[in-house]
Amino acid sequence: MLHKQFVKFGGRMVMVGFGSIGQGVLPLFLRHIDMKAGQITIVTAEDRGHDEAELHHVHFMQTALTRENYLETLRPMLGKGDILVNLSVDVSSIALIEFCHEVGALYIDTCIEPWPGGYTDPDLSPSQRSNYALRESALAVRRRLGEDGPTAVITHGANPGLVSHFVKQALLDIARDTGVVTKVPTDRAGWASLAQMLGIKVIHIAERDTQIAGLNPKHVGEFVNTWSIDGFISEGCQPAELGWGAHEKALPPDGHQHEFGDQAAIWLSRPGASTRVRTWTPIEGPFHGFLITHGESISIADYFTVRDEGKVVYRPTCHYAYHPCDDAVLSIHEFAGKNWVQQPKKRLIVDQVTEGIDELGVLLMGHAKGAYWYGSQLSIDEARELAPYNNATSLQVTAPVLAGVIWALENPQRGVTEPDQMDFDRVLEICAPYLGPVVGAYSNWTPLEGRETLFPEDIDREDPWQFKNFRVV
Repeated sequence: MLHKQFVKFGGRMVMVGFGSIGQGVLPLFLRHIDMKAGQITIVTAEDRGHDEAELHHVHFMQTALTRENYLETLRPMLGKGDILVNLSVDVSSIALIEFCHEVGALYIDTCIEPWPGGYTDPDLSPSQRSNYALRESALAVRRRLGEDGPTAVITHGANPGLVSHFVKQALLDIARDTGVVTKVPTDRAGWASLAQMLGIKVIHIAERDTQIAGLNPKHVGEFVNTWSIDGFISEGCQPAELGWGAHEKALPPDGHQHEFGDQAAIWLSRPGASTRVRTWTPIEGPFHGFLITHGESISIADYFTVRDEGKVVYRPTCHYAYHPCDDAVLSIHEFAGKNWVQQPKKRLIVDQVTEGIDELGVLLMGHAKGAYWYGSQLSIDEARELAPYNNATSLQVTAPVLAGVIWALENPQRGVTEPDQMDFDRVLEICAPYLGPVVGAYSNWTPLEGRETLFPEDIDREDPWQFKNFRVV
């Protein structure tokens, strides 16, 4: 099969980290970017993926990047016009962005990573080890380095990343279906005005993963997941975070505002892996998801903020609502029961998955038609047909990593760039062949549905879109 090549690249590519996402995206780079395998070097702390690297004839260096060695390791490999693809954990994104800017190289990552311990350092307050704080550090780098230097695309996987583009398409769909006459906005103010006009109060990144390893289920003392276990544990142990909407009447009892930055988000004094919320997807229907902190919860809320003379007059509440695969739910339950001490064994299921889908999208609520979900319903069978080394979850990440690299190569002087600032239609065009069915579905579901049938609850019936109604207590 012939695959479309979107851009020609004559420089060097360094991939830092080669876990499930690195292994899954490598064949996509070679399919869709006009380049040679010899232009790619993998730098990773583990031997995992070495056989694949040899099969594709790319360079493989087993070296863990640290504060002490990252400059001397990377400096001979990258220069003006090259690109660094950061898919690692425990390697500082800020350090790599600053290095790439210095040498003139492009950059992309899927989340803003700190050096080891940054997520759990007891000497840091929960606010200081939040994704909000990591994002603020990246925005500070953008202000310091300027907006027209080498492009550094930050937080561009499935979520954060792809979902920001889903939100824009969903807004256009709702505008069309509710009779709102509008042109496609061309800037941040235009998009925020559209969301305000439509009455969007809440945006969930609503995801239900039903993939199972039917012949080899989770065992006691094992953490099982369909994507990076280290990444999931790191973000699950961070404070639960959410973009905080202008319509919210009161902070949660354990909610806190940050004492720095743009104030677009709040944090809860509990880990995301122990915080649950009500949400909805078309196939699954209503379910409870974990409110895991993610960068898009903050960047989307911030991007769609409307201010009048400096005062916030509109902002949607935005957060992740994630039901991972059932084995991962059991793993989290066991993990929490050990007071957040990780199990001695961990197992990433890719080839072992026997059935299931990953239903990943955005749920926009509060508008004239109630709720609207827009996203990908990718099955394991289709994922395997589309690309090697992937399950449904990883392919929903690797496709937007590919799209982010292509966008950076096409837009090489955009400085530090968040997904919300990118061309949503270009990204969706590149990703579409790898997402399975991409659907939009309306629903009259609210978080009040079926409530108080067994016991009285503290809910707000006047405004179903208050966060207190979504939260599971």
